[in-house]
Amino acid sequence: MANRLIGDLPKVGIRPVIDGRENGVRESLESQVMELAKTAAKFIEENLRFPSGENVECVIADTCIGGVAEAAMCANKFKKEGVGVSLTVTPCWCYGTEVMDTDPLVPKAVWGFNGTERPGAVYLAAALAGYTQKGLPTFGIYGRDVQDAGDTNIPADVQEKLLRFVKSALAVAQMNGKSYLSIGYSSMGIAGSMVDSNFFQDYLGIRTEFVESVEILRRMDEGIYDEDEYQKALAWTKENCQEGEDPNASEAQADAARKEVEWETVVKMTLICRDMMIGNQKIIDKGYREEGLGRNAILGGFQGQRQWTDYQPNADFTEAILNSSFDWNGIRQAFVFATENDSLNSVSMLFGHLLTNTAQIFSDVRTYWSPDAVKRVTGKTLSGLAEGGVIHLINSGSTTLDATAQQKDAEGKPAMKPFWDITEEEAQKCLDKTQWPQADRGYFRGGGYSSLFKTEGEMPVTMCRINMVKGMGPVLQIAEGWTVELPEDIHTVLDVRTNPTWPTTWFVPRTSGQGAFKDVYTVMANWGANHGAISYGHIGADLITLASMLRIPVNMHNVSEDQVFRPSAWSAFGEDKEGSDYRACATYGPLYGIK
Repeated sequence: MANRLIGDLPKVGIRPVIDGRENGVRESLESQVMELAKTAAKFIEENLRFPSGENVECVIADTCIGGVAEAAMCANKFKKEGVGVSLTVTPCWCYGTEVMDTDPLVPKAVWGFNGTERPGAVYLAAALAGYTQKGLPTFGIYGRDVQDAGDTNIPADVQEKLLRFVKSALAVAQMNGKSYLSIGYSSMGIAGSMVDSNFFQDYLGIRTEFVESVEILRRMDEGIYDEDEYQKALAWTKENCQEGEDPNASEAQADAARKEVEWETVVKMTLICRDMMIGNQKIIDKGYREEGLGRNAILGGFQGQRQWTDYQPNADFTEAILNSSFDWNGIRQAFVFATENDSLNSVSMLFGHLLTNTAQIFSDVRTYWSPDAVKRVTGKTLSGLAEGGVIHLINSGSTTLDATAQQKDAEGKPAMKPFWDITEEEAQKCLDKTQWPQADRGYFRGGGYSSLFKTEGEMPVTMCRINMVKGMGPVLQIAEGWTVELPEDIHTVLDVRTNPTWPTTWFVPRTSGQGAFKDVYTVMANWGANHGAISYGHIGADLITLASMLRIPVNMHNVSEDQVFRPSAWSAFGEDKEGSDYRACATYGPLYGIK
């Protein structure tokens, strides 16, 4: 397990702040305050890992912070240590503005211990007021129940907020300084594939790298890839990737020789796109240092349709394998790689990946099937979670193979897991459940292979999507729900009506009877684009916290109000949580933007 991107992984900085009055007060608190910092660090390190598998590391200030000098010492240490997240902890009163963290680019939170012996809550309120007054949005963490002064346990409600804050803040820190690799550019007039460099830089701290897709042809023609790995990958593909039935009319079908060329091409494309993202020492060893360095891309996308796919095999295989947690080299961290270069869906996938450490589903939000429509075309009645209708998530093959739902959680239920928890048997089952039919040559004149599978069983999932609004900027949509497995006789009829050679996930969002979540149809009607990013688990609350750090308002979600966790300053913008979110984001502006 190793970080494949350039730059050290960010650390979590713990700032133990203290009442600076010496000759009695400070001395009586030193041990308790530092112990609180160590407790927080231990909890974080035991519960969080990076998507690449490494454990999260915490750095604690060398001394408790009682004034501005010690705050500066702490800031200097954090800078040297590569701290990207700031957590201040204390059980007592402190000198608010003298001990605060003033770095505007580092997400920050203050945990004020709820104890009666010392006024930790009073300090927390004063500190948050100071941060708000100085324009430094900060999260406030305060336990519901009073604890004894010597209690080193972290209450469950504090644990939840600590993890939500740190996970989201680490996501912010991991994105900063990385790249989005755009291979080609706009696909079929899809607005999301018109990559907005200012959005990436101002909101995410990510640079955009543009490479024409002709570079893939050049690398294939000139052998700028690892030949040994290519042979290994091709052999693995032939052994593990079952070729499905050719859906094309007999007169339009390619012959066996052409199909073999297409397999060889899509395997080379996979190696090359990966190398373009993260580099490859073997390419450098061949004398291609520029190509071998890669683009330090934490995410990417491939234009594909139309110019490429009218001429060359499509990238469905490439996208699906990169987005999966395994390939010919074994089980490994999934990549984030969008079809049709939909950069906004790629960002949405990245959010989910950084928050859950799992592979992400890329899908068209294709069709709402009402119970009446299903009854009309199949003669069958939907039941269970699907009784109110289902949304057909389907795309031409770029969906992760993890979405076959062959991995199992501790209770034996279908899941999508971090790669280090996936067994060889589970990875093989994902492959065995997937077929690779020839691409529909009406859509893809250059041929290729699209994946075909059905997501099995029920899994908790969250669908999200970043959309751009002229005059306002980005907004985030979130819909928690479940995958459902329809009876085969219903699934087959509905699937064939769309495309029988593409992977299908049936999705049911959690509805409330109100607003955008009145029913399943209303969710579909309010979705802002043709694509969605789907992550395992109900992570809507984490996405809301992450979006607030980046100053991206959330325009649609079905997360319960008591789970919404944003900087304390948001309460100053009105009692209406969603309205205050918009106003706060507009006031502070993008995290890396210049107001």
